[in-house]
Amino acid sequence: MKEFQIFPEQSSAHAAQVDALFFFILAVSAFFSILIAGTLVYFSIKYRRKSPGEFAVITDSPVWVEVVWTLIPLALAMVMFAWGSRLYFSAYRPPSDAMDIQVIGKQWMWQMQHPQGRREINELHVPLGRSIRLVMISQDVIHDFYIPTFRIKQDVLPGRYTYEWFQSSRLGEFHLFCAQYCGTQHAMMTGRVIVMEPAQYDAWLSGSGSEETMAQSGERLYRQFGCNACHGVKAPTLAGLFGSRVQFASGDSGIADESYLREHILTPSVRTVAGYPSIMPTYKGQMTEDQLAQIVAYIKSLRSYKTDREQKP
Repeated sequence: MKEFQIFPEQSSAHAAQVDALFFFILAVSAFFSILIAGTLVYFSIKYRRKSPGEFAVITDSPVWVEVVWTLIPLALAMVMFAWGSRLYFSAYRPPSDAMDIQVIGKQWMWQMQHPQGRREINELHVPLGRSIRLVMISQDVIHDFYIPTFRIKQDVLPGRYTYEWFQSSRLGEFHLFCAQYCGTQHAMMTGRVIVMEPAQYDAWLSGSGSEETMAQSGERLYRQFGCNACHGVKAPTLAGLFGSRVQFASGDSGIADESYLREHILTPSVRTVAGYPSIMPTYKGQMTEDQLAQIVAYIKSLRSYKTDREQKP
């Protein structure tokens, strides 16, 4: 019973804010529930029918009473809305300097890869106080990446990247769960997040040996699949592409984020870049999610220069 906790400990920068909003909504709900239930009991006793011939007298309530019990709930609801909206945007907009870590959900395990190349299974090592953005995708069915003490939870979907971020505020080890039923061994799809001092984290990363970084692995795959034969020659160069706005042949445009890059590798004919012929072959079924993530990491690293041709999209 000493380890029993109604609420998990707060271990991230957002945890206290999430709890504060939750307790505020809980307090308001409890207050009005008790008020309504108590008033109902009181009125049931005070104004009960005392004789068969007694009838209720219809009276008109003052307008100010109607206004008050309309405005007070409205004001409380708007406070909840504004508070919740601010927290939502804060929780889903990571800082620009956040470190990306790739997460792939599989039946029934979590696979993580750090930008430096180190891989983990069902464990995630992170430095204390550093903003971490998780770029997540599923290899099979819907999963859900859930760290209770960080107060973060996000579905991990097949065929589409989803994101969540956190900034750890306490050293230690914290439980990681899949919060979406994903098959017979769903309950076993657990792990742990290990928060370390930044110096210890750097030492842990350096202990991985001579692994390639994700960008280096992506560059090798980029050449292995022959992407360099066209891009920059017959197709748009990719340097500076990530994060820019791309104009499509259909007339609309979009931001070249991880999801766009993955989609264009697998189904290039869906959204063709304006001014270029649709000659890129599909790599659907030829690349694993690991390889796609590495190629995307390589493209994201190509920010050294921009030519006029690159700025065109």
